[in-house]
Amino acid sequence: MRFDEWSSYEETLTTTGGNGSSPPSKGLQTLPRPVAAVVGGGGVFGAAQVGVGYALERHGFVPDLIVGTSVGALNGAIVAAHPGTAASWLDHVWTKLRRRDVFPFGYAYSQVSVFADRGLRRLIARAGLPSRIEELPIPFTAVAMDLVTGAQALLDDGELESALLASAAIPGVLPPVLREGRMLVDGGVIAFVPVRAARQAGAASVVVLPTGPASWPVRPTIPRRRAGAIAGRAGLLMWHHQIERDLHEVSEHIPTVVLPTGIEAWPSPWDFGHSGRLISTASAAAGRFLDQLQISGPGLYRAEDPPRATATPSLSEVGR
Repeated sequence: MRFDEWSSYEETLTTTGGNGSSPPSKGLQTLPRPVAAVVGGGGVFGAAQVGVGYALERHGFVPDLIVGTSVGALNGAIVAAHPGTAASWLDHVWTKLRRRDVFPFGYAYSQVSVFADRGLRRLIARAGLPSRIEELPIPFTAVAMDLVTGAQALLDDGELESALLASAAIPGVLPPVLREGRMLVDGGVIAFVPVRAARQAGAASVVVLPTGPASWPVRPTIPRRRAGAIAGRAGLLMWHHQIERDLHEVSEHIPTVVLPTGIEAWPSPWDFGHSGRLISTASAAAGRFLDQLQISGPGLYRAEDPPRATATPSLSEVGR
C-alpha cells in the first residue's frame, strides 16, 4: 500500500485515536501532512526508540511514511508492517536480545567484516515482514550509503531483507550488501538521523525518534588515552555535528519534532542488557513531552533542557 492508498485508512485511525487508547496529541494532530517518522541508528540505542514508540501509540499517532537508518530501519520496518501495535512486539524482542544474537564472536564472515550477518537475518526473519518494501502498509524507506560513490541510497522499493541488511551494515563490522549493482553499507555513515531523506521523500513535517547521546549537547570530556576511547569520542562528536546540521537545515522549512528520552546514563551501543531501562524511561519522557507539544509552523521542537550524555561509546568495548 503506497501513500495515496494509505491516506484514507490513516484518516480513520486518526479520527478514532489509533488503537483505541489516548486521543491524538493536539500537537501531533496539527502537524502538516504527510508526516514522516524518522528513526536513526545506534545499536542498543534503538531500545529507546521502542519506548518513544509506546508514547506515540498511546497518543494515537500513525505516520504517513517512515524513514529509517541502521537499527532504526529495522524498527521502522516493523512499525510500517504493524502500524499502531508494534511497540509491544519490539519491547519483547529488545528485552530478550543479547549482543551475541547480532554480533556473534568467533564466527568471522570473511576478510570484509568481523561478523557474519546471520544473526541480523534471523531477527528479520522473525519479524513478520513481507518480502518486498511495496507490501508494507505504511510507505517505508531504508537509508544506506553507496560505498563506491559515497552517495546516499534511498531504498523504498524492492526486496526488504536486503534493504535492511544494507542499512545496518556497519563498515568492517557487518558485510556490505550488493543490491541492484551497488555495494551498500550502513546509512548512519551519511545520515545517522535521516531527516533530509524524509523531506526528500515528500514529508511536510517530521517526528524524530531520538538516537543515543549523539542526539544531545555533548559535554566536554577528555577521553582516556586509549585508541578505542579516542575513536569513540571522535565518532560521537562526528555524529552529533551531523545530526545537528541536518535537523537545523530541515527545520528551517518544515516542523521538526525531536522526541526526548529522559535517559541520562547511556550504555555502550553494544550492551543490550539495559534495554528494559531505556524503553521505560523513554516512554515516560516522550509521553510527557507529547502532552505539552504545540506546533506553530516550521521550526525545531524538542525538550528545552535535554539530559547530557554521560557515556562515550568506546570501540574497545566491542570486545568485552
